[in-house]
This record gives sequence, C-alpha cells and structure tokens, in this order.
Amino acid sequence: MGKNKSIFASIVLTIALSIGVFGLTAFAPPSYKLARLKYNGGGDWYGSRTALTNLAAFCNEAINTNFYSDEAIVEPGSQELFNYPYVFATGHGNIIFSQQEAENMRKYLIGGGFLHLCDNYGFDKFIRAEMKKVFPELEFVELPPSHPVFSQKYKFPNGLFKVHEHDGKRAQGFGLIYQGRLVCFYDYECDLGNGWEDQGVYPGDSKMIHLKALQMGANLVQYALSN
Repeated sequence: MGKNKSIFASIVLTIALSIGVFGLTAFAPPSYKLARLKYNGGGDWYGSRTALTNLAAFCNEAINTNFYSDEAIVEPGSQELFNYPYVFATGHGNIIFSQQEAENMRKYLIGGGFLHLCDNYGFDKFIRAEMKKVFPELEFVELPPSHPVFSQKYKFPNGLFKVHEHDGKRAQGFGLIYQGRLVCFYDYECDLGNGWEDQGVYPGDSKMIHLKALQMGANLVQYALSN
C-alpha cells in the first residue's frame, strides 16, 4: 500500500494545485480522468453514459481542473484504482464486491480516494450491503446541509435536491466517514448522474436542474481533491 498511497497522494496534490487549494491557480498540471466503477453482479454500471464527460468539462471550466474529457473505467479490485482521486458508481440493480475487491476499495479510500455512489433507482438495497464489506465498522450517516460538500464553490444551504422523482421520497446525501474524513458520498433519491447527462436525454429536465446537478458534482470533485 505504501507505493500506491505515494502515487495516489502525488496525483491528488498535482490536481489540487490546479484548483487553487494552495493559491497557485496559474499552475497547469498534467491531465487526469474521472473514473467510473465497473462492478460485478449484473447491475448496469454503465448507466448515465454522458455524465462523467459532462462533469469533467464543467469542472475544467468552473473550478480550474484539467481533466481529460473522456472517462476512465476501473474495476474495484484493480491496482489502477489508485490512479483516480474520484470514482463514480451508479446503477439500478445488483452489485457484488468479492473479498479482494472490498479490501482493495478499503485501501483506496483510506489512502485518500473518494467514492461517489449514485442511486439511479433500485441501487440502495444492494450497495449498502456491499459497502459493509468495505467498512464493516461504519454506517452511512445523513450529511447535514452544513457539511462542507454543500458549501464548496457552490452553496446548497438546504443540502441535496431532487433531479429525478423515483417514489416520492426526499433526496438525501449520505456519507461514510473514516477518521473524520468523508470517504464515500451516496446520493439517494436524487440521481445526480442523470442530471449531468446531455441536455435532452431526459426531455423533462430543465436547464436549471442540469446546472444545479453539475454544480453539486463540482463541489464533490473539489472536496475530493482537497480533503
């Protein structure tokens, strides 16, 4: 883990410099990619197909990151996981982590990684059990509107909001907090990933919802790169 942690820390530091964490906004680092988690179990890990490309473009413009426009695809048990400071996982159905994958995910998150889980609907009953394999000692907690993820560049004083209506429940932002750091953010009954997709994929979505979703995504990326 020592080598992986060192490489990962270097990547995070380099990107952090580009968003002005240390006041060096003119610094132009090499580009990196936002990553999508390709998991086993039969769920549609590939959902919200245009989400990460749009989020990368928005972050490059809004918070001065330097992401490549195309997404990376990474498996939970791969050493490649440590190349990405922000990993996104979504879907409607089943997700399964093997013991080796769960251990690798734990090392990644403890070492400074950040996992964003997005409930595309029907994801909840599966992902909670699998994250228990990763952090058996932790429980998802609802994050209050005062949490820093809601007040990075963009302010969301009421916390998470609805992008798509699923079954009448309110949108909630949950987190796994390890030794005081948020390592995993879970948007439930919100569907941020759908909100990032190309305008027109969901004809009923307004431009305002699309923009709010991208702004919240930028907040998550900014938080992940600076904590």
